[in-house]
Amino acid sequence: MPFTCCCVPGCSNRGGHLFPKNGELKKKWLNAIKRNSYEEKHKEWTPSKSSVVCQDHFLQNDYTSITSFGTDVSRKQLKKGSVPSVFCWKRKLSSNTPDRSDRLFKRNKTKSELSFTEENIEINDPCTSDIGREECVESTTAPIVPDAESHILYTAVPLNSEFSCQTPSWVSLSIENFRHDDAGVLFYTGLANYNDFIFVLASFGEGIYHMNYLYNRVDQLNIENQFFLTLIKLRRHKTNFELSRLFGISEHSVTNIWITWLNFMSRQWKELDLWPSRDLVRFFSPSDFKLKFPSTRLLVDGTEMPVKKPKSPIAQQSTYSTYKNRNTVKVLVGCSPSGLVSYVSDSYGGSVSDRQIVERSNLINLCDPGDSIMADKGFNIQDLFAPSDVTINIPTFFKKRNRMTGKTVLRDRKISSKRVHIERIIGLAKTFKILTVAMNRTETKLSSDIIFVVFMLCNFRQCIIPRHA
Repeated sequence: MPFTCCCVPGCSNRGGHLFPKNGELKKKWLNAIKRNSYEEKHKEWTPSKSSVVCQDHFLQNDYTSITSFGTDVSRKQLKKGSVPSVFCWKRKLSSNTPDRSDRLFKRNKTKSELSFTEENIEINDPCTSDIGREECVESTTAPIVPDAESHILYTAVPLNSEFSCQTPSWVSLSIENFRHDDAGVLFYTGLANYNDFIFVLASFGEGIYHMNYLYNRVDQLNIENQFFLTLIKLRRHKTNFELSRLFGISEHSVTNIWITWLNFMSRQWKELDLWPSRDLVRFFSPSDFKLKFPSTRLLVDGTEMPVKKPKSPIAQQSTYSTYKNRNTVKVLVGCSPSGLVSYVSDSYGGSVSDRQIVERSNLINLCDPGDSIMADKGFNIQDLFAPSDVTINIPTFFKKRNRMTGKTVLRDRKISSKRVHIERIIGLAKTFKILTVAMNRTETKLSSDIIFVVFMLCNFRQCIIPRHA
């Protein structure tokens, strides 16, 4: 069983001491960790049976050394009645640390020495010399006392010393840093630029400010960066540990944000009517498509994404794909002739055939009489669409023929030249690494939502099908 993370706000260490059963001591622990101050006011946090506080929040004096009987091995044990007292919001000065006033007096003394040194230098401008003497007198007679509300103290530096900029060793990742970095936005999110990022975020409406997270706190990460984290997870498929370090939050918060946003995006976009009307499809179809295949309503193809081998033998059998020679999930993707992804089926095990996915989908009910669907040879589904007066354009089966007529070859070439557009869109979707790396158990359960969201994000990119194609 994995160790439970520390419940102290801002701490992500694993393992620690369980809360005491004594009611008064337990209350002291709760007051010390200040967990309820981070929660919502109408919800009071109570520790569960597995809630722990790690060793970093206790002093060395809170432990006693115990030697096992018959051995020289000693171990530390928490003393009874100990209360956690070491936290990031508390800064305890050691006995060797000088008092703040002493340190301030030393700085002022250094300033006065520097001013005295500058005063002894011959300066031709008398006004400058007087100013130097006046500053020297003020600094030596009355020590500077900083304002109580001020948090900045200036330190004097010798004139011949090299200035060193003290910056944090790691800066948290933020979308604000990519306002003018289009290449960076494309690398991390798959969107063209920062304006597209804001446009996609605005497409969800006010619902982004009313989501219910698994926990009530997400480490003070704003809405834009929560969405940014989700897109990075989809695009770059970084681990939760790496994302927690990049954004300066805990791993639990990363998982919380990632799963909440994924479900939210999927449900929001599924409420839209993605199936365009016949008139819109014909209006936006490329000119060559209108000339050769005017009744085409949809280009459809199946695609597979790898998953890790399940433990259950039944799950292994249902997800094993003989075509990919590994365990996969399979979906059916369709786009209009203009390149708009208008249909994405649920995900199924890799052992399922294209015909079985069509039989279980509602694709037959979406098409109107007189429409045609362009597909690959694997979609031998003419009998399923014949009652609805829908034609299936697929390349001709060679069967037992020795040769095909020139007219048939030309027709198959035309179909292949147009059907390749759906493969380009699938290739664009697979630039999101989460679809190319084997999904773990959690991602496999969410595979339908993950695949749907990725293909919807492709609709916000510029069309990859030329107008004249």
